[in-house]
Amino acid sequence: MATPAHRGSFTGRIVAASIAGIIGLVILVNLLANSPLVGVVVLMLVGAGAGGLIVRGTRRAEQRRLWERHQAQVRAAQSMEIARYHAMDPRQFEDAIAYLCRRDGCLDARRVGGAGDLGADVLATAPDGRRIVIQCKRYGPTTKVGSQDAQRFGGTCYTVHGAQVAVIVTTSLFTRPALDYAVRQGIRCFDERALAGWASRTGPAPWM
Repeated sequence: MATPAHRGSFTGRIVAASIAGIIGLVILVNLLANSPLVGVVVLMLVGAGAGGLIVRGTRRAEQRRLWERHQAQVRAAQSMEIARYHAMDPRQFEDAIAYLCRRDGCLDARRVGGAGDLGADVLATAPDGRRIVIQCKRYGPTTKVGSQDAQRFGGTCYTVHGAQVAVIVTTSLFTRPALDYAVRQGIRCFDERALAGWASRTGPAPWM
């Protein structure tokens, strides 16, 4: 068992060794600081670090430019699609939605809109077998789909048409009350932007 004297001697040796190490490190740094070679090495290290930062910054800037270019192309494609749908009459719009359903793998997609359609303009079967019921609203930019539109569709899409996926697709926007009602009833709302994404293959289909 170590005595207090032994413990004090051991602690003193540790302190002395630590002080000696610090002094040696200071001397080494001073010697290296006076060497021209050290300056060259330091400059090389600093230059390498700066070069790495420049390369990483250049890569990030290039990635950002590519992303912005991609987004611009997406917006242009979507704008073209929306303009095309605005130029259609309601029946042509319904046919166009039925075509999009068929294009993306739906079975038996067909237009059924017209007098007495009870809110269903397009009926289709999703690739996974679900029954899709779509109401089409080809409205102008200043006319929004309101809560009454959504409620009329909500009153028939499930009970009359047996929808497993109920969708309202419009070339315009939805009012907040319409969106709130649709959320409560499980109706999917596709506004002009979502429609443009679907049509241009830059966004999902309504049943996804």
